[in-house]
Amino acid sequence: RSMINIMSGPLQLSKADTKRAMVRHHFAPAGTQVEVFERLRSIQFDPIAPVGCNHDLVLQARVDGYRIGDWNKTAYEDRHIYDGWDKQASLVPFSGWPLRRLYHKLHRRYFEEKIFKDHAHAVDSILNQLNEAGPLLPREFEFQQRREEWTGAWHGPSVTKQTLRALWHSGLIMTSGRKSGQHLYDLTERVVPAEILIQPEFEENDAVRELVLERHRAVGVLRPSASAEVWSVELKAARRATMLSELVSRGDLVAVEIEGVKAHATPQFLKLLDEPALEPRVVFIAPLDQFMWDRKMIAHLFGFDYIWEIYTPVVKRKWGYYVLPVLFGDVLVGRIEFWCRDQVLEVREWHFEETPPTAEFWPAFEVALRQFMGYCSAKRVTARDHIDSRIRDIVVSIRID
Repeated sequence: RSMINIMSGPLQLSKADTKRAMVRHHFAPAGTQVEVFERLRSIQFDPIAPVGCNHDLVLQARVDGYRIGDWNKTAYEDRHIYDGWDKQASLVPFSGWPLRRLYHKLHRRYFEEKIFKDHAHAVDSILNQLNEAGPLLPREFEFQQRREEWTGAWHGPSVTKQTLRALWHSGLIMTSGRKSGQHLYDLTERVVPAEILIQPEFEENDAVRELVLERHRAVGVLRPSASAEVWSVELKAARRATMLSELVSRGDLVAVEIEGVKAHATPQFLKLLDEPALEPRVVFIAPLDQFMWDRKMIAHLFGFDYIWEIYTPVVKRKWGYYVLPVLFGDVLVGRIEFWCRDQVLEVREWHFEETPPTAEFWPAFEVALRQFMGYCSAKRVTARDHIDSRIRDIVVSIRID
């Protein structure tokens, strides 16, 4: 094809074609949550919820009719996904559990001295009670102890909670459900399906290599120098280069160059270059969405520099507290901040990018806003006075009975 110049060295791709493939890879509508999880391999779990959580926002961008919290049934009733560790705390399809046992080994080393050795009695007590009476919330354990010198530490001074997290990270217990956001813990063998549980462990080097492939499967196209948190395992540049070379040799990845930027893509992603553009629609993108993981690649492809300002002091914020990139077609046209409480959806911030929106954007925005109201069960939508008048006019026109 004319846009792909097959020569020695990386496959040469254009920005335009790569953008079109990226949008199709990420936002081709999915029929079910399970389909999204198979495509993305995991979704980062974040509890901050101005308008649902990050994991809710990722799913609403892909599954028509998704509502905040719908993932709970997929996780805790249908057992298609589990609450575990991938790129930070994540929701992961059970098919990915054997590979991610690598994290259990790595985390066990971290907790070995502090918890498994120094607080062996806590470990034994918690595991024994779970075996007899699980699943349990942290407050329901008979063993309750504090160490005041741990005040200010991650998970605080509770020896009970610290031990539970060590056991969770080490793969001995898992989240069986949640009550009011709190983990309901149980033994791993009672949560993981038996056919998954019996699968053999990966050798550490094999697991690291396969996780590198998983990241590419999730994102589609990824720079080898993408930030460390994308890889989620300690991967120095030399080891990462070795893993990438092995994956290219196996045919699982293809080296590409996109108008001066080197990256790797999966063969499945490259097939999307032959697909037409999706029908343009407005998509509100989660801050930790896989689409946004390699922000320098997004800046290169879309001309869109994104900073999540949630931890930025208010006086230093340029865009807002929890601002979502707004996609229309294959253009990132702006940024929006929502807040939803008591069935009222508020547009708190709106920023256009430099390219003016086309006339087709406005009806598509109204459709997306109405769908977003359904996602967060809002009966009314408002916009602050400083918001662009065209946005406020749409807000005023919307009435939900």
